[in-house]
Amino acid sequence: MFDLVVVAFASLFAGLIDAIVGGGGLILVPALFATYPGTAPATLLGTNKGGAIWGTAWAAVQFTRRVSLTAATMVPAMGAALVGSFVGAWAVTQVDASMLRRALPVVMLAILLYTLARKDLGRHHLPRYAAAQERLVAGGIGLVIGFYDGFFGPGTGSFFVFLFVRLLGFDFLHASAAAKLLNTSTNFAALVLFAWTGHVWWAAAAVLAVANVAGSLIGTRLALRHGAGFVRAVFIAVVGALILKTGYDAFLR
Repeated sequence: MFDLVVVAFASLFAGLIDAIVGGGGLILVPALFATYPGTAPATLLGTNKGGAIWGTAWAAVQFTRRVSLTAATMVPAMGAALVGSFVGAWAVTQVDASMLRRALPVVMLAILLYTLARKDLGRHHLPRYAAAQERLVAGGIGLVIGFYDGFFGPGTGSFFVFLFVRLLGFDFLHASAAAKLLNTSTNFAALVLFAWTGHVWWAAAAVLAVANVAGSLIGTRLALRHGAGFVRAVFIAVVGALILKTGYDAFLR
């Protein structure tokens, strides 16, 4: 019971961070692995998805009630993310992902430096494409990052946010809202695969889900109350933490 309380608190904090800018897996996944060291990794990852998807979906609903997004853009992008995640999950069974593990902290560092250098990046919502072009670019983001999420995963929400800001001209608040929708799709794809193979502790996932939604509620309110500048600051902090975590995993562990 104590173990479940520990991971439930981790899930609450993960939901809070994930609702603002993504990166909740940075908190919950290590907590699960530390608390249940003898459990199959696939089961812990599946249980993580079983809990985290509810917080992400809740945040997506709350954001879309307050932040205007174009359904004609987002629905195809969600579909592309779903397909990409399935393909990525299949691909990881065919090839070695170790090179990607080493490249990830370098890519994240480049994103962090670019964001810090561009002080105005993501502060104003100025979509730069007409409807058809926006759908195409958003669909490409969904497909590529969806594939990455299925294939490897760490930092998926942050990649979604950054690309919506950089490529589509969204501010950080709108980009975070869009990221929640696409991340819900990729999480759903992964959860279906884990559930199909029996790698979900459903009872634990239910507890994690309740805690994750509670954290998501807090994080969403903070993001909506404080706006794009606040989301940008949290994005920088989360990307910095991802650099440290992925760099340690790739080069020191």
